[in-house]
Amino acid sequence: MSGRPSGRPPERPSVRPLVVWAAGVPWDAVPGTDHHLVRRLARDVDVWWVDPPVSVLRTARRTAGAGPRWRSAAAPVADGVTRTSVVSPPFPSRPGGRVAARLVSELAVRRALARDGRTPLAVVTARPEDHLAGVPTRCRVHYATDDFVAGAALLGLDPRRLARAERRSLAAADLAVAVSPEILDRWPWSMPTLLLPNGCDSERYRPVPVPDGGQSGGEAVAGVVGQLSARIDLALLEAVARRGRPLLLVGPADRSVDRARFDALVALPHVTWTGRQPAEALPDLLGRMKVGLTPYTDTPFNRASFPLKTLEYLAAGRAVVSTPLPAVAALGSPAVTTAADPGDFADAVDRALHAPDDEATVAARKAFAARHDWSRRARDLLEAIDAVVSHGPADR
Repeated sequence: MSGRPSGRPPERPSVRPLVVWAAGVPWDAVPGTDHHLVRRLARDVDVWWVDPPVSVLRTARRTAGAGPRWRSAAAPVADGVTRTSVVSPPFPSRPGGRVAARLVSELAVRRALARDGRTPLAVVTARPEDHLAGVPTRCRVHYATDDFVAGAALLGLDPRRLARAERRSLAAADLAVAVSPEILDRWPWSMPTLLLPNGCDSERYRPVPVPDGGQSGGEAVAGVVGQLSARIDLALLEAVARRGRPLLLVGPADRSVDRARFDALVALPHVTWTGRQPAEALPDLLGRMKVGLTPYTDTPFNRASFPLKTLEYLAAGRAVVSTPLPAVAALGSPAVTTAADPGDFADAVDRALHAPDDEATVAARKAFAARHDWSRRARDLLEAIDAVVSHGPADR
């Protein structure tokens, strides 16, 4: 078996800096924090996106009888972004398999770097375990897009193992980055840190018009955009649905969701579930909503998170009703109403659905979201990396 990539990074040598990004999910998964941020980073640097290792047994199933794919492969997937999909020996989540998966991942990136000739400006680990610890770089970054340890059960992983992996990654890092203060505050490491909340693609949603609000004859619609998982409080959506309000659910249903309750909810005549939708369809879908919902359960994992959907609703000019997450409070937007109890949540949705919207109100929401655009987040991250490279890592 060989870990050598069958594809190659771009043929022509580049003078741009290079960032290697050890992603938490494959490139073709539901776009999340690191996916959005990498696209913005790629305007200024080349990014090599490295998928989590996939067992060779899974590649055999995907090729429908054509046999397993043994080699890792690299291919461009967006302007400035090259994806490396890593094929590992079987069972990469087991102790022995994890070691082999790390070695194969490192080998694939090291060989690509040898051909390219650049030393990465940064190697960013945006996953619970660092598979690229041996890849040379000028700045090693540990990036917590979520509280991985608190979310271990949701990920189906052992929290003690994730805690050990996180400690190892932090100990090796020159810069620690987190999406929320709740994560930063529990890291006892003396090193440069950066609070990097999630952002939004404000330009994508700028054309979304003023909400119809039922003026064209139909009722005003409340909606949820994003992965529908156990993180979503179905009791809140059920409370809204019991009022008979039109409810639009956009996104895939994760296997962690309570399927019986979810199926009963989407079976109601005034509830529409679209399933997963391409990114280019989201502006139109948000245009059908008057109110965006962020109905998260009250768990340590969610309290340390920063839901992408909240800023996306605001970028589209929509009012928001959310559960009272710390990240929502930190935004401080008057367009976001919070409620935790199902009845209070449904009341808040009713008020938002009946409140008048005008062009000035919608423009103010969009302007607020624009201050949190992903381009600003990318700039903040690159500035923090440059500061570490310029001054050298802190003694720890």
